[in-house]
Amino acid sequence: MTKSIKVAIGGLGRSGYGIHAEYLKTDPRFQVVAVADELAERREDAVGLFGCKVFSHYREMLEAGGFDLFVNATPSRFHVEASLAGLEAGFHVLSEKPSATTVAEFDRIIATAEKSGRLFFPFQNSRFYPYFRKIQSVLASGVLGRIICIRSNWSGFARRWDWQTRQDQCAGNLFNTGPHPVDQAIALIGDAQPKVFCRMAADHFDFGGDAENFCALTLYGDNMPTVEIQISSFQAYPQGEQYNIQGVCGGLTGGPTGIRWKYFDPVRAPKHTLWRPWSDHRQYCSEKLDWQEESWSFPDPDSNSNGFLNLSAGVYDNLYDVLINGAERIIRLEQVRRQVYVMEEAHKQNKLPRRKLRQTEEKLS
Repeated sequence: MTKSIKVAIGGLGRSGYGIHAEYLKTDPRFQVVAVADELAERREDAVGLFGCKVFSHYREMLEAGGFDLFVNATPSRFHVEASLAGLEAGFHVLSEKPSATTVAEFDRIIATAEKSGRLFFPFQNSRFYPYFRKIQSVLASGVLGRIICIRSNWSGFARRWDWQTRQDQCAGNLFNTGPHPVDQAIALIGDAQPKVFCRMAADHFDFGGDAENFCALTLYGDNMPTVEIQISSFQAYPQGEQYNIQGVCGGLTGGPTGIRWKYFDPVRAPKHTLWRPWSDHRQYCSEKLDWQEESWSFPDPDSNSNGFLNLSAGVYDNLYDVLINGAERIIRLEQVRRQVYVMEEAHKQNKLPRRKLRQTEEKLS
């Protein structure tokens, strides 16, 4: 008989409802027994979905207990305090991104988990994109040779006027979208500890926000490729595909719908000696390489494998195996710690001015 894990969800907003609740109602291994949200209509939604207990605040839910796993889908500014509260109350915690805004906060969460004898799981669902797993497979095969540069672009044109434009809400493009490309970058560079260079800009068309909506991030260091990530809300025209990877023996390009890569065999390539001291017949170097080209396409455009349900399945499958079967984590804590370090350092390098916001502070759930 399959053992089930009893779940409580803190916050039934966009991610709590549209990602976690939507997935959990499809997986019989998980039983949602409680939901907390400040809005009455969201509590009604929870009763309709799960027939569960409902609370107006996650702390009341933690105090009541009766579950195994606390899904921390509160607004970003509450992620750290809610994770700590869940662990201290004796529950395993799955936290939405960003799981922390500083390394010190992340270390405190991990120390609390160890002290309480519970496990902390950062919700890094983009690691399970089919195209990204294929990129990992191609790089691991070695056909591209040593990787020199990895570029990824997560940009478009969008104006916003919600809480994701406010620094006091732990918002902005890097905290909102950034955990996805930075997590993927950390996975691709292995155990290297990157150095960080970042430039940000914030312009919200006088809508009242002050968090960055342009972020150009470079990771670099010894024994690792240079990684360039752009997360811009001002990109009116597309700029290539999401990923472009350069290696000494070839390259790769593509994104969620498919990737292409080409490479040559350096053993079979023409052999050359360095020209001394001048060029040969006033010409540039020229050769013909025996390129091998391959491609991978998203297998079923009509399926949801690129959607939140499938990505959530990857996280919850591994979480279940870790808790029930003692399996290894796919999303390792030291990787997420490096991700948090990158984002913290990026913000340190870009002290954006804070705006005096209107005194209309709503309680968010």
